[in-house]
Amino acid sequence: MLGVNLRPAVARFWAPVVRGLLRAGVTANAVTLTGTVGAILSAVFLIGTGHLFWGAFAVTVFVLLDMLDGALARARGGGSVFGAVLDSTGDRAADAAIFGGLVWWFSGAGDNRLLVLLALLCLVLGVLTSYVKARAEGVGLSADVGIVERTERLILVLVGTGFSGLGIPYAVHVALWVLLVGSAVTVAQRFAAVRRESRGRQLPTRSPGEPSGRPAS
Repeated sequence: MLGVNLRPAVARFWAPVVRGLLRAGVTANAVTLTGTVGAILSAVFLIGTGHLFWGAFAVTVFVLLDMLDGALARARGGGSVFGAVLDSTGDRAADAAIFGGLVWWFSGAGDNRLLVLLALLCLVLGVLTSYVKARAEGVGLSADVGIVERTERLILVLVGTGFSGLGIPYAVHVALWVLLVGSAVTVAQRFAAVRRESRGRQLPTRSPGEPSGRPAS
């Protein structure tokens, strides 16, 4: 899980920037919004129009802000609940835009139906990876396992897309196949972890009129 291992190095890298933003009064939520909107626009208007290298480069720059907002929140004494929800929602929106941009390009001028299918499957599995963890935590369990989390997912898709934009044959094919398999394994790992931890546990009995413990479909 690269995300956990990279945090100390990322924190050192961003430390001078964080200090400057603190002095300027910039909030973590403002950084989150900037990174999310920038990543979405880059994915839609660069990756989605076939500028794969520059699209991957621009998205990477804005995704790095996702690491900055957490450091800035901690420097201000800790993030808010709203900030955590905003950050998580922004992550999902940016991920969807990246794969959506690939789908748009390869279903049109890029003309590769296999890559359209792979990108869609990777998008669905990425959503499931995040959802299983969030749902498990919502009922008091943990599913913080898996070989492909968001950091690995972004590295694979952005490196593959960028190399493809430089003309390297099958770069995005390889990246999406690796991501597809890794994401499927991660979803299975998280379900297995939840199953182990949930043995012998039941959802609390709800009172009449109380919302169900199951999410709405």
